[in-house]
Amino acid sequence: MKAVIALLVVALTSCGYHVSGHGDQLPTTIKTIAVPAFSNATTRYKLTDHLPQAIGREFLTRTRYKIVSDPAQADAVLKGTVVNYVAYATIFDPVRSRATAVELHAVLNISLTDRATGKVLFSRPNLEIRERYEISVDPTQYFEESDAALDRVSDQVAKQVVSAILENF
Repeated sequence: MKAVIALLVVALTSCGYHVSGHGDQLPTTIKTIAVPAFSNATTRYKLTDHLPQAIGREFLTRTRYKIVSDPAQADAVLKGTVVNYVAYATIFDPVRSRATAVELHAVLNISLTDRATGKVLFSRPNLEIRERYEISVDPTQYFEESDAALDRVSDQVAKQVVSAILENF
């Protein structure tokens, strides 16, 4: 009877689950990752500047991988393209004839490829990201919020992409 209980305890405690964000589904041969500049099929140029840096930072803070600048020196290369970007007013102040809130919507294609084999390790076509930000209606208090919103979007994309790569979602 004790042997059955011990076997049951072992079976139940080793069920294979793990905490989200702590898995690592990449091959053990991957030690370095390059995140070159993203391609841009839109007219919004700054988003492609923010994304590689944010993704590189996320890999450095959450994983054991080293981020390198030269794709030729990396074990894997993460490439991305911003395929669509739209920003539109969601709240409009009729008194001042100005937008007071804006929503941006971006669509990206992202892939991680093993440089040695050419095998695609991760692919996320049509990754959609949305971010809402407010604009001050007082001209003396005006602050250009779109760059800060791009930083937030970049951080959001970085967290989603790195989690998806690690968990193989």
